[in-house]
Amino acid sequence: MSIVRFARAALVTLALVAALAAALISPAAAQPKPTIVLVHGAFADTTSWDPVAAELRGRGYTVVVPDNPLRGPGYDAAAIEKTLAGISGPVVLVGHSYGGAVITNSHNPNVKALVYIAAFAPAEGEPVQLALDPIRFPGSQLLPPVLQLKVVDDAHAIGGKNLDGYIADDAFHRVFAPDVSAATAATMLAHQRSIAVWANLEPSGPTSWSSTPSWALIPTGDNIIPPAAQRFMTGRIGAHTSEIAASHAVLVSQPVAVADVIVAAAAANGS
Repeated sequence: MSIVRFARAALVTLALVAALAAALISPAAAQPKPTIVLVHGAFADTTSWDPVAAELRGRGYTVVVPDNPLRGPGYDAAAIEKTLAGISGPVVLVGHSYGGAVITNSHNPNVKALVYIAAFAPAEGEPVQLALDPIRFPGSQLLPPVLQLKVVDDAHAIGGKNLDGYIADDAFHRVFAPDVSAATAATMLAHQRSIAVWANLEPSGPTSWSSTPSWALIPTGDNIIPPAAQRFMTGRIGAHTSEIAASHAVLVSQPVAVADVIVAAAAANGS
């Protein structure tokens, strides 16, 4: 009888050891959470990502929010690539608005997923301005007098000056972020950054989405990039796409929903 009991105990012990070993070497346990890199778009700065970054950090993710110079896809992608080069391990790269053109032009082997939030996703050789074509994709309000132009100092431009676009103060809340409070819109306006006009006209380079899985969130009330244009671009790149009733400022008005899409992209890559 003692031999039988010993054998049973040994089998139970072996089963527990096997289960523990399997848990320790399982993909979910072995693969770290990716670092989430959030790239802001035009008429905004890094603070536009604050609500989403807080939500993601609360879910256990490391979040990096680099500055986007807003000078042109090639130049800006190179700036983002410097940030990516300093991150070890897998990355989920996220772009909002014009930031989508920047992540499209960024290439780093650690990037395992791309996420487009109310964003441009241009094809190679295509400027983002094509997505604002009023014939194919009507609805953008990014036109004068909402869109204003000014000459700015720019050390990287010929002659040290550049022509930038920005959203007029009296139109910012109504057009860019109608689904946030007046106080929040005022804070966003205070952080508005202009974008070089050339950034919308520069042809995109080789596309990262050609070899990297993509996710997208389309706000159906977007007054900047028409939802029809976003559907065309996300369909063309084969992105896992969802839609939400929100404005172009969906990252501020609906941070939990935006974080959910980013986490879905991370989860699909084992984290």
